[in-house]
Amino acid sequence: MANWSDPRTSYGSPATGARTQEVAFDAGLRSYMLSVYNYMSSGVLLTGIVALLFARSGLAQDIMLGGGALKWLIMLAPLGVVMALSFGIQRLSTATAQALFWSFAVLMGLSMSTIFLVFTGTSIAQTFFATAGAFAGLSLFGYTTKKDLSGFGTFLIMGVIGLLIAMVINMFMHSGTMALIISFIGVLLFAGLTAYDTQKIKSMYFQVQGTDFVGKSVVMGALTLYLDFINMFQFLLSFMGNRE
Repeated sequence: MANWSDPRTSYGSPATGARTQEVAFDAGLRSYMLSVYNYMSSGVLLTGIVALLFARSGLAQDIMLGGGALKWLIMLAPLGVVMALSFGIQRLSTATAQALFWSFAVLMGLSMSTIFLVFTGTSIAQTFFATAGAFAGLSLFGYTTKKDLSGFGTFLIMGVIGLLIAMVINMFMHSGTMALIISFIGVLLFAGLTAYDTQKIKSMYFQVQGTDFVGKSVVMGALTLYLDFINMFQFLLSFMGNRE
């Protein structure tokens, strides 16, 4: 509770008032970023648990490797949720946005369950921790650097579009060499996006602080970093993963 009778608060110097505002802003920013990381890490954990349980149940073997309409529904459903959040976030309530985020994490778990059928558990764990370490370092860099990374945004996004086109082409070519090149470029692109998106999310706090959009901004920030982490993990798994 504010001490309104304190003369240092009511009649303090401009410098003191500025420092007070700066401290309050720093505390708000830390709370905001902590919420983003908590949502993101919880989403990744939920995805991992769902993927493991779905794979061990035998359903992933039957559905994801067996083909059929249900397989494509599971694979495309996460994209539908991302589009709903991206294009409808202004109209959604915070609670709805949060529910969609958790639904997305579950659907991604179902979609990614096949990695437990293809790769050994040890190599998956090793890749996960390698990704987590790289992500933490890159995100910390994006958060602390004084360098403006916004100029890299267009380059990175264009790189991702080019990567998607190359992946579609390789679906018909079935080139192992091209797949490795795609994975290598993918790791670099999403490593760069991790730092870029962290700085962008940090900057977003300036725009949403004190508004009703803060909660939804946390969800969107968590979703962005989640996608960076998951994509970096999947591309890195192509190098580090040992097949069953």
